[in-house]
Amino acid sequence: MKSEILLALKNYYSEKLKLHGPTYKGADWGTLQAQQLSFVQLARLLPEAPYTLLDYGCGYGGLYDFLSENDSQVQYSGYDISEEMINHARQLHGSKDAAWINTLPEKALFDYVIACGVFSVRLNIPQSEWEEHMLQTLHKLDSLSSKGFAFNSLTSYSDPHLMKDYLYYPDPCFLFDYCKKHFSRYVSLVHDYPKYEFAIIVRKDI
Repeated sequence: MKSEILLALKNYYSEKLKLHGPTYKGADWGTLQAQQLSFVQLARLLPEAPYTLLDYGCGYGGLYDFLSENDSQVQYSGYDISEEMINHARQLHGSKDAAWINTLPEKALFDYVIACGVFSVRLNIPQSEWEEHMLQTLHKLDSLSSKGFAFNSLTSYSDPHLMKDYLYYPDPCFLFDYCKKHFSRYVSLVHDYPKYEFAIIVRKDI
């Protein structure tokens, strides 16, 4: 992943954090309900606990809060490129039941990995470079997970008049096909919930 892309994203979310604090708005979600609906789709990946989970791009820990309401046996790790986000996550949640990191250990491996909202904000990065960044990230998610991973994205099926230049709207069919060819036979495309996005769930085995 190119360092300039990561730096641009880090600066973008740092500004959101300064404006709104460690909240759903600080993680650039429009509403709490929208954030929770995305979590529900991605959580389809997960079995009954116990299992280990990496929240890739965890922000202030919204997914941790969501999972903690339903299951306290998850061995959770939250990763984010923003040190500020990680510091806020530690302050909000402590480190007793979760690990909060902004550097991934070499050869790190988890049962499952979830990446929620990490592909939507393209900023002014050329689309070809962003697409390459996204595919590289998917290979990273694959290498970090032993049992499966899930991610979401805005969709190319969004209403054209609502689409914004600084956001990214890939073709869900392309990404479904890519995941089937590169990661697993067991891939689900979820595109039946009331948001201009989709979720893809990759299971290594069933």
